[in-house]
Amino acid sequence: MYKYPIIVFEGIEGSGKSFHIKNLEKYLKKKKIKYISLREPGGSENSEKIRNLILKKSSNFNKLTDLFLYMASRNENYQSIIKKNYKKKIILIDRFVDSTIAYQHYGMGINKNLIINLNKFILKNLKPTFTFLNIVNMKNLKLRLKKRSKKNRYDNFNINFYKKVQKGYIHLSKNKKKYMIINSNNQIAENKKIIKKKINSLLFI
Repeated sequence: MYKYPIIVFEGIEGSGKSFHIKNLEKYLKKKKIKYISLREPGGSENSEKIRNLILKKSSNFNKLTDLFLYMASRNENYQSIIKKNYKKKIILIDRFVDSTIAYQHYGMGINKNLIINLNKFILKNLKPTFTFLNIVNMKNLKLRLKKRSKKNRYDNFNINFYKKVQKGYIHLSKNKKKYMIINSNNQIAENKKIIKKKINSLLFI
């Protein structure tokens, strides 16, 4: 289907998305397939500076300020990384457009159309080729967050917030062929096989 797709891993904290991206990176390296990997917020040098600002524990931004900082980070990534690598390398992204809708709209109540229009303005017609949505139950979420040695501001919301965000993600994924839900409450080995099979179909390996 796509020689160099944009593959996004979405999900709330503790859902395993970052683990699966790292595992996919190892797989692509082994196959000698060209790729780049970035995270949101973060990625480019300037985006990482914005990430530190957003996620700093002492930060206490208004929810609109948070949104605009996320969008600024995305714009830096688009301008300095994504545009020049699009259709030249596989692009792996740890959270992207749907994360902003899930967190800032479903989680924080910001107008959905505002978020959609800002994304369109920044990204033009660029869209992910395929999205893996990693979900987790609240019991496992609590256990995984508790084990984290370093926590950022977004690791410290109450459980109801994460519930709203995850429900938002699931709503966004409904009836979409370019979405696959990965249940991170299942065995890791099982999920790795599922993701690998789908990746191979996307890349025609």
